[in-house]
Amino acid sequence: MRNLHGDHRSGPFVLHLFLIMRHNGDMETLSPSQLSPKKARAALSNVAGRFELAREHLDDGWQSQQPSETVETDLRLEMARSIISYNRSPDLPFDRSINPYRGCEHGCIYCFARPSHAYLGLSPGLDFETRLIARPNAPDLLRAELSHARYRVATLAIGTNTDPYQPCEREQEITRNCLKVLSDFNHPVAIVTKGALVERDIDILAPMAERGLVRVGVSVTTLDPELSRRMEPRVPTPARRLATIHQLSDAGIPVRLMASPMVPGLTDHEIEALLAAGQAAGADAASWIMLRLPREVSPLWQEWLAEHYPHRAAKVMARLREMHGGRDYDPRWGQRMRGEGQYAQMMAMRFQTACKRLGLREAAPALRHDLFARPPQAGDQLALF
Repeated sequence: MRNLHGDHRSGPFVLHLFLIMRHNGDMETLSPSQLSPKKARAALSNVAGRFELAREHLDDGWQSQQPSETVETDLRLEMARSIISYNRSPDLPFDRSINPYRGCEHGCIYCFARPSHAYLGLSPGLDFETRLIARPNAPDLLRAELSHARYRVATLAIGTNTDPYQPCEREQEITRNCLKVLSDFNHPVAIVTKGALVERDIDILAPMAERGLVRVGVSVTTLDPELSRRMEPRVPTPARRLATIHQLSDAGIPVRLMASPMVPGLTDHEIEALLAAGQAAGADAASWIMLRLPREVSPLWQEWLAEHYPHRAAKVMARLREMHGGRDYDPRWGQRMRGEGQYAQMMAMRFQTACKRLGLREAAPALRHDLFARPPQAGDQLALF
């Protein structure tokens, strides 16, 4: 991984660097005839974001003779101005979240967060997996925002857009330092990840769990290691993620098995096996979401599907469109997470039946909010009594 620090004064400087590289032709969008797998990457192309001008690549005759290339990861730093994001979505069980990173090296081809890279002038394709931005001042911003007199406590989610335990976290430790802040404030937090690196932070999470302040969701999309490696190339193996559930559970940290996303015609037959494996590993709750293909994710997904599972492509897309009124994706609240129709209802019934049989909760107990307190800070007047 190349870690290019550059000038850390502001986020716009990072964006400016990226835009210069794109205008210089450093990030070209490939036509379908020039798609080729990249080592340990899921996206086959660097499809232009919706805020860019599309460019046509000129084939000089060498492309077909080139081996599959390795694309390095480029990590840049951004000094964010705020860190807590708020939402009013009725589909989500939280109203606030933080994301220490933009882009995700895990490279899951189905990731619904890919379109967010377009706001940076970058491609939701390979750029999303390889051109990452870290926010090293996130812990300081978090401390400041939690200290504000008008702040009102509610469960804060981490990892709802990009994974807080993707590989670069090993060196950056932004997520870990944010957890230290949350622990200092006795602030409830819900974590979502595919990364085994979360085990590193058990020393912080276990004491928080004793106080009823934390829950971790571990996403396991399939038990098939070959499918997993193709679909989510830099994510720990399914067996390794189940081992993570076991480690967290053994440490007294409540864990949810997230069977997400379910892919019709590709992974949907595994839902009962996934839940059983999660329960055996120590998960006490479970959830599921159907595959979502917002904006640029749909063409990227269909490129990947045609490359790796051409004989199943028509079935997969037909099922998805059946659940979304003939479209690849329906963004309406109440529909976007699971779709509608007979197939969606059948999946929901299978999930509920398996959870009941295995003793897995669908709705986990609420985390504690009553312990929240601003810790003493430098400059505070000491209490006399």
